Amino acid sequence: MEKIRYIDLFCGIGGFRTAFEQACKEVGEDIIPECVFSSDIDKYAQFAYEYNFGDRPFGDITQVDERDIPDHDILFAGFPCQPFSIIGQKRGFNDIRGTLFFDIARILKEKKPNAFILENVKQLVGHDNGQTLQVILNTLRELGYHTYAKVLNALDYGLPQKRERIIIVGHKDPIFFAFPPKQQTYTPLSEILVPNPEAKHFLSERIRDKRLASHKPKHFPSIWHENKAGNISSYPYSCALRAGASYNYLVVNGERRLTPREMLRLQGFPDTFEIVVPDGQARKQAGNSVPVKMIKAVMLRVLPFVAESLHAGEVFAEPSIEYTTAYV
Repeated sequence: MEKIRYIDLFCGIGGFRTAFEQACKEVGEDIIPECVFSSDIDKYAQFAYEYNFGDRPFGDITQVDERDIPDHDILFAGFPCQPFSIIGQKRGFNDIRGTLFFDIARILKEKKPNAFILENVKQLVGHDNGQTLQVILNTLRELGYHTYAKVLNALDYGLPQKRERIIIVGHKDPIFFAFPPKQQTYTPLSEILVPNPEAKHFLSERIRDKRLASHKPKHFPSIWHENKAGNISSYPYSCALRAGASYNYLVVNGERRLTPREMLRLQGFPDTFEIVVPDGQARKQAGNSVPVKMIKAVMLRVLPFVAESLHAGEVFAEPSIEYTTAYV
């Protein structure tokens, strides 16, 4: 049996951890995942993470000396996306949260894990005309990593949620890495929605009647999306969950808001994940998390190379092929 040690930065409620445990289990009993360090500044996320996984994340990563972080084989980080998102006004490195990428960089420089997987919003690709992403990729290259990046959609990996995110994969050796192919199907909403939601989740009769009068859905069940202009569209899947606004702009069948359990299911968390915080915090946690099934699909592509590195100290690669950093 081989232990693969990993660290879980900006861990939230453990989307990366859940995905990695599932991926290792799917690969087989020969690989045992071991989380040696986790970190998140949000106290409610810390509480939920500790309750579900048994260890409490450290707080502010900027206050942690990289030399004190345990050695590890792979680094995971869904680093804060607000500076690069539409909701965050795309401030990027001008926002203090945007500089948290460089905390990842200093840890990579000191600990030199074999690989990493990073996640952020799609808007990172075009932020500052692509310059922000180029700084990130150049920094990773300068640290000695062969880097592969692509925008993936959770809807293409089994989840009924249109959630586009850039995934950045890095490995110390040049590898025959390819992002996972799209899946043809996703879990139907009928398996996501709870049968008897509490009355508190339903819209008022006035708002419900107004919406039902203004929009005729083509699908049932469906999740209705209302944009800032008040225009409503509906799909047999959900638009992207958000940490704050999802509760009001995503409506099930025009009648009610999503429950916290439904939001977690839309992100791919199993029902064994316990909700131990108030509804408002649970919705925030789900909106901030990574889509588990999509991340798991990427991990299944990375795991063989990490395992090979542990056994042989190198990954086989064709010398005649030129490996370059590419992104979509």
